[in-house]
Amino acid sequence: MIFKVLTLFPEIFPGPLKFSITGKALNKKKFSIKTINIRDFAENKAKTVDDSPYGGGAGMILKPNILQNCLDYSKKNCKKKKKIILLSASGKRFDQKIAKKFTKFEELILVCGRYEGVDQRFIEANKIEEISIGDFVLSGGEIPAIILIDTCVRLIPEVLGNNKSLSFESFENNLLEYPQYTKPVNWKDKRVPQVLLSGDHKKISDWRLKKSLEKTKKVRPDLFKLHNTKKKRKL
Repeated sequence: MIFKVLTLFPEIFPGPLKFSITGKALNKKKFSIKTINIRDFAENKAKTVDDSPYGGGAGMILKPNILQNCLDYSKKNCKKKKKIILLSASGKRFDQKIAKKFTKFEELILVCGRYEGVDQRFIEANKIEEISIGDFVLSGGEIPAIILIDTCVRLIPEVLGNNKSLSFESFENNLLEYPQYTKPVNWKDKRVPQVLLSGDHKKISDWRLKKSLEKTKKVRPDLFKLHNTKKKRKL
């Protein structure tokens, strides 16, 4: 996959993405990140990219003409299946299901908002999908872009050592992941559950599902409800 990031702060990337699993995938060219500095497309010597909002109000708005020039440049000679995304607090909440959908594209163009926001005409003219990583406000779209890239990269075939691990992660089948344990068996007078030491794969599988259901019901009742609804539909 190719991730093109339109940002005022290209030096932020790849940031944490150059470490661990994503770092190895980056070195193996399983994905690439290309940053494009929005300020390079400013039309005056002061490199101005924003202006005050019509109708009044606090903050500054990124100008549509500057963003359009930047976006047009990012799409030059691109024949790949692509999608344009704006990281925005007012967008659709990002989740695992959306991440899977995004990995169907060969190229994602990520527009990182800043200041008070982006001119709505730019969003509408380019049919951009707005995505939020949660119900809170950040200083800009760069951190959400890193989170989105990390989530998508993990879904690329062969990035994870064992693709089976994807099937048991949190949010698969609308369930949170079961508790995990490793050595030592006894730590601070707390022992690993005996069933995990039994070698009985059926019992272990049943125990993990039970714990997964219990945790989801307690921590994320909204997901638990979704899980049960989908289960009833299948029946």
